[in-house]
Amino acid sequence: MPAAARPPTMARPAESNASLTALFNLILFVVIVAGLYLAREVIIPITLAVLLAFVLAPVVKLLRRLSIWRVPSVFLAVLLAIAVVLGIAGLIGTQIADMASQVPRYETTIRAKIEAVRQSTFDKASALVTRWARQLEPAQSDQSKNPSPNTKATPSNPSPEQKPLPVEVHQPERSPLEIAESILTPVVSPLATLAATFVVAIFVLLQREDLRDRLISLFGSGDLHRTTLAMDDAAERLSNYLLTLLGINAAFAVVIGIGLIFIGVPSPLLWAVLSGLLRFIPYIGAPLSAIPPLALASAVDPGWSMLLWTAALYVVVEITTSQGVEPFLYGHSTGLSPISVLVSATFWTWLWGPLGLILSTPLTLCLLVLGRHVDRLQFLDVVLGDRPALTPVENFYQRMIAGDPDEALDQAELLLKEHSLSTYYDEFALEGMKLAAHDVERGVIGAEKLEKIREDLSALIHELDAFDDSAPPIELRDREKEDHDDQHGPPKAPVEDIPVLEREELAPAWRGETPVLCVCGRGPLDDTAAAMMAQLLDKHGLGARIVSHAAISRSRAESFSAEGVAMICVIYLEVEDNVPHVRHLLRRLHQRLPKATVLVGLWSEASAAAKNERLRMGVSADYHANSLREAVRACVVAATQGEEPEAKPTPPTRPVLTVVGEGSKSSSS
Repeated sequence: MPAAARPPTMARPAESNASLTALFNLILFVVIVAGLYLAREVIIPITLAVLLAFVLAPVVKLLRRLSIWRVPSVFLAVLLAIAVVLGIAGLIGTQIADMASQVPRYETTIRAKIEAVRQSTFDKASALVTRWARQLEPAQSDQSKNPSPNTKATPSNPSPEQKPLPVEVHQPERSPLEIAESILTPVVSPLATLAATFVVAIFVLLQREDLRDRLISLFGSGDLHRTTLAMDDAAERLSNYLLTLLGINAAFAVVIGIGLIFIGVPSPLLWAVLSGLLRFIPYIGAPLSAIPPLALASAVDPGWSMLLWTAALYVVVEITTSQGVEPFLYGHSTGLSPISVLVSATFWTWLWGPLGLILSTPLTLCLLVLGRHVDRLQFLDVVLGDRPALTPVENFYQRMIAGDPDEALDQAELLLKEHSLSTYYDEFALEGMKLAAHDVERGVIGAEKLEKIREDLSALIHELDAFDDSAPPIELRDREKEDHDDQHGPPKAPVEDIPVLEREELAPAWRGETPVLCVCGRGPLDDTAAAMMAQLLDKHGLGARIVSHAAISRSRAESFSAEGVAMICVIYLEVEDNVPHVRHLLRRLHQRLPKATVLVGLWSEASAAAKNERLRMGVSADYHANSLREAVRACVVAATQGEEPEAKPTPPTRPVLTVVGEGSKSSSS
């Protein structure tokens, strides 16, 4: 019989919607870029006006504090900006005219420098080529003596060429209107842009609150309080940053100008202004601004001292500004990644020319601020910002599934500078292992890959054995600053280092080699969590032994050695899905070791307090710990008790000693 025809496959709605969304976003991006390019004559003045409004906003606020009305304050601030711009433009024009008149004076020096360079480099290269040519002369002379029979003779005296007729072209004299047009045409467009910029800036400053409310309504009407705070904070930070950056670049230009005056470089004010403008471009602005004065210094001075002094001036001033002044005033970074700065500089230069190059960083910073405060534009923060694209937990898991334990170790060593070893395990490693366990349950990770992850985790734990489990000063300071309004749950207890116990401090029942028995769950990575627990216990003076899940099964529970065990730590990454199994496991352990104290790790976040309470009621034990650190502290407390724990009836009616926070426990029935 012929096979039945298969029904046509239909695309999944989610995949279809995702493809349509990606296509729509791509089309929207192309339309936006095309609009920015085609409408640049209109958009550039508006962009300059908005940035100018951010710069002038603190000035307007200062004038308002002096009891000046809003409208006069705005006009005074704009007039001040106009005066500064016109002054800089006049200074640049004067300096350019002065430099153009002095260029012929440097012709002799330039020729001498070129001749010196030619003699030192090109002459040596020419001598080397001549030497090679002499070595090849014998072979060439032999070929000239035996010419090819097919070679035809050429006449030795060709006929002289005819002399060309001279032709002269005379341009007609231009009228006064044509002369005026040739002078004013290059100036009209910049003046129109400048005028439009100041006019729009006046209206932006006058309607500042109204524009803010409209943006809030557009981007965050669902949560007015949070959006208002975010917008105000973003506007204030951006305004302060731009104003501070403007001041730093102006001071940079002043210092460069004074230094060039003392060195003797011609037109020092021109190069100072150029340095201040180009320094708005991070990383490459200062080196670019140094090229023209360095070239002029080499042309003016017959020697090389002026060139060296000029280079030293730029290097010293730039290092002092970028490494000393800027970190002190507004931090080490603008929040932009270096690659985004370079790409944005290229993009805005291609889009708007030299003006786009100068505006690239402020514009990109504005986009970054929008990305951090507007939910719909969060992708801008990911693309442009310098924040890690993955959280430390995601990075840990990604390195594990990529089979790169060395990079995971590098990340661990970096985090251990700010966290203790137990905190690193709790907040990063265990959370990453939970992600892996979930992927194993979903069938994403196969048996071979799981075994490789286990090996890499074992190697990582072995490498981290060199670190002590003590909280660095930075962790203690940060934890003390946490307030009670934490959105992720109740306030954390003060962090104290867990003591390292000596043998004399242990209770008699805890003085064996391995008083703690770490029992692994049946999860794919529970044995690794037990290894972390055993390592931490060993660092605090308590020996621990790991028992696999198979060793305490119903058929083998009576066979494993229970000698010297004072406490049992049951390690499950996910207790919630294994409550019945854990309950039966605890019953077997209690029958095998009736005098041992039992601890069960819940490994849940503090925000899941209600869920933890249900788990405590379902899993009866002496201690319940929410983290490895709490579990270690509970073991240390139990090991230093002089008396044996109170008699415990058979589960589940026996009392439960629950570790609520670090170093605390409460009793519940």
